[in-house]
Amino acid sequence: MDQNIETLRAQGLGLAAISYDPVAILKNFSDRRSIRFPLLSDASSQLIRTLGILNPAGKEGTPFYGIPHPVTFVLDENGVIRHKYFEEDYRERPTLAGILSKDLGVNPTAAAGAAKAKHVAIATSASTAVVSGGQRILLSVEIDIPRGYHLYAPGVEGYHAVDWQMNAAGLAKPHAVEFPKSRILYLQAIDEKVPVYEGKIRLLRDVTLAQSRTLAAAAGAGKQVTLEASLKYQACSDRLCFPPETVPLRWTLKFDAHDVVRAPRELQKK
Repeated sequence: MDQNIETLRAQGLGLAAISYDPVAILKNFSDRRSIRFPLLSDASSQLIRTLGILNPAGKEGTPFYGIPHPVTFVLDENGVIRHKYFEEDYRERPTLAGILSKDLGVNPTAAAGAAKAKHVAIATSASTAVVSGGQRILLSVEIDIPRGYHLYAPGVEGYHAVDWQMNAAGLAKPHAVEFPKSRILYLQAIDEKVPVYEGKIRLLRDVTLAQSRTLAAAAGAGKQVTLEASLKYQACSDRLCFPPETVPLRWTLKFDAHDVVRAPRELQKK
């Protein structure tokens, strides 16, 4: 979250994190990691219960009693919750950068790259360039279609629609692709109506990364994780349809292991 604090402020947004940890533990962590936003203590888990996000896995009599599910709330200026991101598993959660991109309209620019393609220009980016295990990040593929050309959209019959396949088995779990709205093109010569894309379009896809141990093994000494995919499409001009193309895509991300340093023993929950 801290690495996106300036982006948040540029959007007129603030940021605070709430934890069931006591103030002393939060201060220890904040000072050690130079956190630039408030860490708020709900040591009795009163607010956690009020919001209905208490995690029942934290049994009474253990240090985990009172722990919440990981949830991110986006509030408006009146304190009304406008978006909520809830996760059952504390090991998996969306990144702040992904939330900014999907729901607040801040386009991802991290890990930007390009792919060599025929008839169109393809650019890729990710919502964050630095990742940790279990994060859900947002990948983007932007396709610039020249004037006078079109690509076939999902739902077309008899042609090859735009298709994005992930090849990151073991490193990430892909979620569904979010396709932009297509338009219906009338092909007068064959009296046919087909869904197509024209101009500049952007495909979005969430992927949930594997846990830290798996990512660390893949990253190796270089501390980089590469996610691979392929984009298939069929381009047509006003006069010709070209054979389908398959273009390899890559996102190279820096791996940062989770902070596992414990607070001093005298501060730890009993």
